[in-house]
Amino acid sequence: MALLKNDRFLRALLRQPVDVTPVWMMRQAGRYLPEYRQTRSAAGDFMAVCTNPELACEVTLQPLERYPLDAAILFSDILTIPDAMGLGLYFEAGEGPRFRKPVRTEADIAGLQVIDPASDLPYVLDAVSTIRRELNGRVPLIGFSGSPWTLATYMIEGGSSRDFARSKTMLYDQPQLLHQLLEKLAESVIAYLNAQIDAGAQAVQIFDTWGGALSHAAYQEFSLNYMTRIVAGLTKHSEGREVPVILFTKGGGQWLEAIADSGCHAVGLDWTTHIGHARQRIGAKVALQGNMDPATLRASPERIRQEVAGILKQFGSGEGHIFNLGHGITPDISPEKAGIFIDAVHSYSVNYHKKT
Repeated sequence: MALLKNDRFLRALLRQPVDVTPVWMMRQAGRYLPEYRQTRSAAGDFMAVCTNPELACEVTLQPLERYPLDAAILFSDILTIPDAMGLGLYFEAGEGPRFRKPVRTEADIAGLQVIDPASDLPYVLDAVSTIRRELNGRVPLIGFSGSPWTLATYMIEGGSSRDFARSKTMLYDQPQLLHQLLEKLAESVIAYLNAQIDAGAQAVQIFDTWGGALSHAAYQEFSLNYMTRIVAGLTKHSEGREVPVILFTKGGGQWLEAIADSGCHAVGLDWTTHIGHARQRIGAKVALQGNMDPATLRASPERIRQEVAGILKQFGSGEGHIFNLGHGITPDISPEKAGIFIDAVHSYSVNYHKKT
């Protein structure tokens, strides 16, 4: 593998000194970029890009051609695992992801097999190795998965949901049934992320998009418990380096201490948590990733710069901050505004790091 030319993202995850605060964006390869829309249109649809390693590589690299980002993230979807389990993933225009065979009964769950990434999701692993080769050491590559709870909600509801009625009914009425599903998903996520690391991912992120919908007790039992188990099961070192793990629970600000105790290297924050307060609470234990509201990118260039400066000031001097949005960049954002954001992070953060 090529020598890593820019490793400040990996260094920041381990709370080591960096020259400037590293920055990447969730969904940085996506519909806000005209070149992505062109590739996707030519391919036919979203899954046609995901399942073609060359196209997945192409769109992963597109934002890096535009911006001085400090990491690439694999272009894929969190729902590849349930799809590999045979639930029939498809995307409805304007409706988002759907499953032809939702999981709602004991028999449904008993029929699910823990995935074998090499045979069930070879296109993802091929994409990882292709991206690593094409990056040629430019920046690190992030692999990812959805959390077991988040994956379970899509599988039980049959798609996106506002209230998670079926999932929460199972949680409260048939908790053992939900645990059986989460066990299989946790084993699958461990296998999947380790396969991504073997293929070349240099850090991994677990997206717990819907953990914030749970009650305090339910979050610990049905979400964090399984993510902690996953962290313990992951490959710790690859290519002579530590492989950092980022946990991101959207709406998870009240559980920061518990998340930091999971064994992860970094906690992802959404925009509802003050990053300075988060640093006081857990910043001596883990790095922090975040956390500008993606909607800020609709504002004027000056307002974007003000927000970046404010978040850097909240975090303060020293190590352990990876700048990101508090959730994914949205399709309506101008690519120029994203560039202003990224440049502001690098230029304003110099003063928060010791000259090396």
